[in-house]
Amino acid sequence: MNELYILFWVVWGIAILLIMAYSAVLLFGAPYFPSLSPHVKAGLDLLDLKKGQTVYDLGCGDGRFLKAAAKRGLNAVGYELNPFMFAYAWFTTRKYRKQVKVCYGNFWHADLSRADAIFIFLLTKYMERFDELVETRAPKGVKVASHAFKIPGRKIIAKDYGVFLYKY
Repeated sequence: MNELYILFWVVWGIAILLIMAYSAVLLFGAPYFPSLSPHVKAGLDLLDLKKGQTVYDLGCGDGRFLKAAAKRGLNAVGYELNPFMFAYAWFTTRKYRKQVKVCYGNFWHADLSRADAIFIFLLTKYMERFDELVETRAPKGVKVASHAFKIPGRKIIAKDYGVFLYKY
């Protein structure tokens, strides 16, 4: 009986931690919803970066975009606020540790000054704020690939498989 009581509270504790980690992210951006392989490929193709250039994935989730970028010879920096997703992304990108850096934290405070390009999968209600972030913190000429959501007031340069390309 005592073991069942302990197990009950352990399960509930884990459930509460997971709910808090995944729902807290909604205050700052988007919930975890992975970019599928065709979206990742479209984003990288549209960004058309050369080996050695740096792409940032803001809200990198499970790190799949970072790994795909590294396989193309790119340097990749990911930001993730959910501690469980950060740990997963950090662990699964260790093979590419010379090219990939996964940062735990809120990308709204990120230093984007070294970005040649940015990949984002963010909700519509945050896109205006994201536009301001790129304007103020990213270098002139940076390219942005936005999965699914358009940046208001910005001209789309190209699009493929639901990914929109912008140049600042």
